[in-house]
Amino acid sequence: MTSGVPTGGPASALAASVRAGERSAVEVVEDHLARIAAGDGELHSFLTVTADAARRSAAEVDRAVAAGIDPGPLAGVPVALKDNLCTRGVPTTAGSRILEGWLPPYDATVVTRLASAGAVVVGKTNLDEFAMGSSTESSAFGPTRNPHDPSRVPGGSSGGSAAAVAAGFAPLAIGSDTGGSVRQPAALCGVVGAKPTYGTVSRYGLIAFASSLDQIGPFATTVSDAALLLDVIAGHDPADSTSLASPPPRASAAVQRGVDGLRIGLVSELAAAEGLDPQVAARTREAAEALAAAGADLEEVSVPAAVYGLSAYYLIAPAEASSNLARYDGVRYGLREEGDDITEMYIRTRSAGFGPEVKRRIMLGTYALSAGYYDAYYAKAQKVRTLLVGDFDAAYRRFDALIAPTAPGGAFPLGSKTADPLAMYLNDVCTIPSNLAGHPAISVPFGTDRSGLPLGVQVLAPALGETVMFQVAAALEAAAVEVAAR
Repeated sequence: MTSGVPTGGPASALAASVRAGERSAVEVVEDHLARIAAGDGELHSFLTVTADAARRSAAEVDRAVAAGIDPGPLAGVPVALKDNLCTRGVPTTAGSRILEGWLPPYDATVVTRLASAGAVVVGKTNLDEFAMGSSTESSAFGPTRNPHDPSRVPGGSSGGSAAAVAAGFAPLAIGSDTGGSVRQPAALCGVVGAKPTYGTVSRYGLIAFASSLDQIGPFATTVSDAALLLDVIAGHDPADSTSLASPPPRASAAVQRGVDGLRIGLVSELAAAEGLDPQVAARTREAAEALAAAGADLEEVSVPAAVYGLSAYYLIAPAEASSNLARYDGVRYGLREEGDDITEMYIRTRSAGFGPEVKRRIMLGTYALSAGYYDAYYAKAQKVRTLLVGDFDAAYRRFDALIAPTAPGGAFPLGSKTADPLAMYLNDVCTIPSNLAGHPAISVPFGTDRSGLPLGVQVLAPALGETVMFQVAAALEAAAVEVAAR
């Protein structure tokens, strides 16, 4: 069944018009820069707008078109980058004061691949400090606001990227997803956000949070545009030792196929997760029914260890963070607070440079790795991770893909959870299992809550299952359009 499945999106349409010479890349970029100038003062989705560099890149695209050279599949398309991706000569802060003044001497691999595809980077977006958060409120440079209601959060940690796409500042954006940091803000902002299979997209040039969990992923307004962007940034990179050597699945190849005959499981543990808003549960059930109506064979499925995902994650991720963030010491780059000796300089620099949430996670991780506690906490969490992988493998022997809520609720008011870390952490209860397993997952907008704010439904797939994941996501997108039109 393929009727109703969208065939393109704003980004692909823009690229096609630029390649055909119908619009100039400079015109497209100026249009989006004007939107940012007019609207981002209220939302604060960007930390840095690279207007001059964007104009130069757009002019190069136009010169290539005039010379009869195809600039690439994203010709002239504006893209926003989460500010934990290194950009040569452009401030890269990871939302932290400790990287104040740092200008990377190189580009992240994904940035290079975007340029090769003809994309035009328009700026660096706000994020929770070092990607640690679910609301983009822990940024050292102030919070980002949700375009649907500026009194509410956009989600996190890639809230700036999600908000930029939702506000129309850029048709595409890049985020990173360690425990749901692409998918959760995508749900709260009403856009599409995907986390690929671990190792599918190079992490070279991504400022590390938790290296066994971090993965770079796309934001877009449509499933097909997200697939197009993923196809551009995916692929082996010898500079990243965790990069998969085999060619990645072509995500774009699947969006027209429909779901007729696919076996899809609704994950019972996530569909009844702690703190799940009844409206989210209802939208998820409606999404399941829509897939069944489109021809899928749908049943509930149990992934028992999913209920332990949040607990395992908040031992593994802080442990890796405590190791990764040890490099920020005021000696080589970034902030430096002087002291009477090197120890005092370290203490002053890290005290001034790191915010409360980062300090909290460093201390949690250091404790979990300390002598006498390693086996009780970190090692046990890794065993739970292994159990979770096994439970997912069992589910995927019966099903082609799984669905679940993306976030337990819609966008919440700014400041409502900042004083309660556990309440904040629960925002990722449905997204974390895919990171622990290394599997791909995507959030698709599906309906709204009683306040009219967007909600998302998540499609999960086995490792390297991006093809079937996008296949199901496109069918969900089409169903959401039909439901909204009723």
